[in-house]
Amino acid sequence: MKQTIKMIIGTGTLLLATHTFAFTKGADISWLTEMEDSGYQFYNDWGYKQDVLSILRDHGMNAVRLRVWVNPADGYYNSLQDVIVKAKWAKAAGMDVMIDFHYSDKWADPANQWKPGKWDKLSFNDLMAKVWSYTKESLTSLKNAGITPKWIQIGNETNNGMLWNDGMASKNMRNFAWLYNSGRNAAKEVFPDAKMIVHLANCHDNANFRWIFDGLKANGSQWDVIGASSYPRSATGMTWQQATAKCLANLNDMAERYGSEVMVTEVGVPWDDSEAKTIVADVIKKVRQVKNGKGLGVFYWEPEAYNWKGYTWGAWNPDTKQPTEALDAFLE
Repeated sequence: MKQTIKMIIGTGTLLLATHTFAFTKGADISWLTEMEDSGYQFYNDWGYKQDVLSILRDHGMNAVRLRVWVNPADGYYNSLQDVIVKAKWAKAAGMDVMIDFHYSDKWADPANQWKPGKWDKLSFNDLMAKVWSYTKESLTSLKNAGITPKWIQIGNETNNGMLWNDGMASKNMRNFAWLYNSGRNAAKEVFPDAKMIVHLANCHDNANFRWIFDGLKANGSQWDVIGASSYPRSATGMTWQQATAKCLANLNDMAERYGSEVMVTEVGVPWDDSEAKTIVADVIKKVRQVKNGKGLGVFYWEPEAYNWKGYTWGAWNPDTKQPTEALDAFLE
């Protein structure tokens, strides 16, 4: 969306200023290197083999999101080294990059926020120091590789904090805030212009968002963007329409209550859902409707996944190896 301010002088028009408000449309593609190394191939809408980033760009996407694990079990995938490879691909494709620190050796989500094995015995003060040094060293390596992330996510789906049990918010909100602050401050040292994201699951759950962000604010935390996951088909006890409506109400509340920009950093639907395109399009529409232009964008979570580790909420058809209509929602 562009907003142009003009001044009419006589019969002429003087252009004073033009402001472009870019809406980000992207995808988390963290599985991509592992899938390609396993022999997976991808085909575009016309049935021709093509690289995933080109296919995503052809569907209107302009950014990627990449998760980082500290010491992954296989020693490589989702490690910093793996992330740098994919970030370089994104840069070559002219796409922006979001870095998503899980601060774990494996998945971090509302039910799992376990510390990396090598950090398990650290005192709380040493744990804060480790979060700071790990974040700074990781981002410095990215910087040295020529990558400048536009957004940096400090923790993943931190509905009850991170780095359990020390940073479990329900037990000690201050500890969670201080651990977050350690990562945030380190990230700002390396990339002062990057936007810092705090990310929670269940965009429809306003009470949880208020509890976490009130707690962070009370303990001196600062952030730029509130990120949310939205999987409308899995919202308990409500229709997908009710889930997206509650998500919009929550995002508006977050923007007004904290003055934050907001973003849906994860959205997904079953690949064979007959309403997939409609649902994703509605989530995009809702984020665009956030008041005062505070809604920054939407990222699909692992759209390229098909017949992969049992995950069925991607946006690729496992029979044709082509994108489903869900990706067409990003074409506007």
